[in-house]
This record gives sequence, structure tokens and C-alpha cells, in this order.
Amino acid sequence: MIAAVDHVQLAAPAGSEDALRTFYADVLGMTEIPKPPALAVRGGCWFQRGQVQLHLGIEPDFRPARKAHPGLRVTGIDAFASRLESLGAPVTWDDTLPGHRRFYCDDPVGNRLEFLEPVA
Repeated sequence: MIAAVDHVQLAAPAGSEDALRTFYADVLGMTEIPKPPALAVRGGCWFQRGQVQLHLGIEPDFRPARKAHPGLRVTGIDAFASRLESLGAPVTWDDTLPGHRRFYCDDPVGNRLEFLEPVA
């Protein structure tokens, strides 16, 4: 039986690791976690915050995910959105999901990320 999502894998172009580290660690506040040595030789980087892991893998013919995306639950969504914008990451609010506040933001290689918080 499926018990939980272990991680979400996103693709990235070769040579983008520094930009990804800046965004996922410095802007989103995630921690980079080491890749196993056998996987590290492929490039890319992995990040974690609490139980959430995002793996960014290098894809030779990379195209950003524009529709497919991880939905990341946050607390204090207004402050989080303000933080992202103050660090140069534009957000696009979307009020079409009942019972939630949410916005979208692109990572530095163009992958779409959704951030949402249930309305109390």
C-alpha cells in the first residue's frame, strides 16, 4: 500500500546547479541534502524541508514543467509570498481552489511550483 510521497523529481538543464541552490536553499529556505555518490556523478541536487524532498535531476534535452508541478503546503502564505518576491521570485496568485489560498512561482529554470495553505 502507498503510505506517503517520498520525493518529487523535477528536471533541470546541465550547469544550473548553482542557480538551483540559490533558489531552493536561499529563497525557499530548504536544505540541500547529499546525493548518494553513485547518483551525484549525474549532476543535479536534492533539497529537503521537514518531510518534503525535491530532487532536481539533470536532463539533457530539458524543457521546464509548465503544467505539471509539485503542490507545496505552506504556513503563513502571505509572509512566504512576500519573502519570495523580496528575493526576486515573482508570484502569481490564484483564487480558484475552494478552501485554499495559493500562488504559483517558477524556479530559475522555469519549472512551475504551487504553494498553498488551507483557509482556516
